[in-house]
Amino acid sequence: MGTWFVTDTYDEAVLGGTLVLLSQEWWTRDRRARDVEASLRASQLVFTAADGEGQVVGTARVLTDFVYLATVLDVISSQAHRGKGIGAALMQAITEHSRLQHVDSIELVCQPELQDFYARWGFNTAVGRSGLMRRTSNPSLGATATR
Repeated sequence: MGTWFVTDTYDEAVLGGTLVLLSQEWWTRDRRARDVEASLRASQLVFTAADGEGQVVGTARVLTDFVYLATVLDVISSQAHRGKGIGAALMQAITEHSRLQHVDSIELVCQPELQDFYARWGFNTAVGRSGLMRRTSNPSLGATATR
């Protein structure tokens, strides 16, 4: 286990480290810096895990209305630090955040091999008759649609 701290607000100082993390994942590697910055500014909560020297080792963000729905996005820990509890620290910070305690539903989309990880915080696949639908122009996210 390493030593790190988690913050819940976006700070421009972490943009560079966040871009490095995003460049490591298949679903985020093609994002442009200006678009990432815009998405972080537009997110209601941005969580950053940093080590004792201030190096960004994990990130996650939440889009929410703080009443009915919160969507957890882009939970990423540094490949060099995986298995050290950074993802768990981010999820703990999200699920315990005071502004999310009364939200009806906190949701996320993940790959099947990560379902057991997220189940530790009460996430499950029992979504009733609901299903995910997507309209995207990003070919790495599946079927494409025109804008």
